[in-house]
Order: sequence, then structure tokens, then C-alpha cells
Amino acid sequence: MPISSHFTSILSKNWEINFTQCAPNGYLKYTDLCNLLQLTAAAHSEVGGISFSDMQEFNQAWVLSRMRVEISELPKWKDTVTVKTWIDSLENSRSVRALEMYVDGKKIVGSETFWVVFNTKTRRPEQLALPFNHFELYPEQKATMQPFSKISISDEKEMVFEKTVRLSDLDNVNHVNNVKYLEWCLDFVDENQILNQNIESFEMNFLKELSLNDKVILHESQSINKTIFSITKENKNCFALQLNWK
Repeated sequence: MPISSHFTSILSKNWEINFTQCAPNGYLKYTDLCNLLQLTAAAHSEVGGISFSDMQEFNQAWVLSRMRVEISELPKWKDTVTVKTWIDSLENSRSVRALEMYVDGKKIVGSETFWVVFNTKTRRPEQLALPFNHFELYPEQKATMQPFSKISISDEKEMVFEKTVRLSDLDNVNHVNNVKYLEWCLDFVDENQILNQNIESFEMNFLKELSLNDKVILHESQSINKTIFSITKENKNCFALQLNWK
């Protein structure tokens, strides 16, 4: 698609929280929070002419590499949230995008995300084939208190789960969707920690893609105010999640 006449370098989009997105306590699930952030990023790339459809003309797609989410509170069922997004940096094959979520003008979530241009045929990163100079960049405008980071995976970890990747785990890039990793891990967290909104922030590192019928192992390690999950395939780390507790 061509660049929209409504394109702006900072986009705000409203979403109404419906009951399918909520946990039993009536508040937005952490997985659906990530979905709303990703959908807003996708909406911005679409009006800016660098969407998945645009990029597929060159066998390219944006793939999430790292993500940090800081949460003061979660929205609840029937809330209308405003998600605001802009780009910190964009060059060659890499982009850093910021996102914030508001309810009634109050910021409740901040996120910093790191994306890589991925060739869906060669399965390798490469330079973005589309023009992007029309995006104004905002490197000084931060959405989070801390930037995303490389998660340190401990050797002293416990195996908690074995899984085979199924069709329902895949997205239209034909690999495990980023939210699926989070979902797998959160299923092994004490439900009271989730329902009481005790997650202050979390980070995800996506290290190697997983495909249909891959066999993976989920590991967990604990430390003070922190839980780290990692997912391995053939003893190689594919994903890491760090949960920081209040």
C-alpha cells in the first residue's frame, strides 16, 4: 500500500477491552496486552507503507527480537485504552519502537521493542527494501524507565515442561508467534501472582525461531524479585523471559 494521507510519525489508536481478552479477575491478560501493542505497531507500519503486506513484495517481514514492558496497572473489561507509538531508530535491518498505553489520559504501560527485518524465504535478516525516510525519529522520547536488555540465563535452572510446536502456535511468518512464548511461560507462574497484578515489568528475548513440530524444553530459575524462563531446542536457547516482581 502507498503511504496513507493520514500518516503521522506518532500514532495513537483506541481499543476497547473485551471479555475474551481478560483474565478471571476482569483485567487484561498480559498476553493480550502484548497483542494490543503489536497490533498498534502494525497499524502504524501500515499507514507508513512498511507493513507486512508491503514487505512481502520483497519476501520481508518485521520480526520482534527484544521487548520490555513496564506496567503500573492493567486495564479492565470495557475500558477504552489509547495506545501511542513512535519510532526511536530505524536503519538498515533494525528498528527500535516505543509504545505507551493510557486510560483516561493516565499512562499505565510503557514498552520498548526491538525489531529486525527478516527475509521469509532465506530466514535471514536483511536490509529493509522499502523507503522509510518519511518517518520522523524520536530517539530522546522514551516510553520506559529502563531499555530492553540481554537476559542472563542461569545454568542453575529447572526443567518444567516439554512441548512440541503445533500449528496453533504459528503466525503468518510461519514461526512461533512471540505472544505464544509468553503464554507458555505464564502457565507455570503462581496464578495469584498473575491475578494480583504482581508483575512490575517483564522482558523477552527472541533468540532463534521455532517451527512446526520442533520439540522444546521450558526451564525456570528464581532469584530475589525475579523469575527467568528459558526455552531450548536441542540444548540451544531460543527464548528468554524475565519477570520482575513488585
